Amino acid sequence: MPLPQLAIYRHDRRKRALITLAGEIDLETAPLVCAALARCLSDGIRVLDVDLTPVTFCDCSGLNAFLYAAQRTREAGGTLRLHNAPPSLAHILDLTGCGFLLLGLPLGHLPPSLGDVPDPVAPAPPDRSVPLVTVLTGDVR
Repeated sequence: MPLPQLAIYRHDRRKRALITLAGEIDLETAPLVCAALARCLSDGIRVLDVDLTPVTFCDCSGLNAFLYAAQRTREAGGTLRLHNAPPSLAHILDLTGCGFLLLGLPLGHLPPSLGDVPDPVAPAPPDRSVPLVTVLTGDVR
């Protein structure tokens, strides 16, 4: 049985990056997420917008990766925000009550459907003159 795939795309604009994840985020692929977000910090990026629109599944391993990355980003003086959470992650965020840490919502203000939340911090608009480049893809063994 093949391992789930995850593609990670990164588009930088000064000290801000739009990270687009595509595929499944689980125990096998969460290390790719951690590595990509850590790389942003080491490259001096301080505002991370993570677009999850093409993510088909995200379990608690993905949540853990996002929480760890958000903590490291805050420690570096930056922010990390998730955008367009898939239903699987929205459900986990609702159950755990930690959506305010990743979605930019005030504490105790979790709407019924997190995937439909208007973002107070919109993702950086892509510069169409520079194509998106796959920075990590594949399976972890």
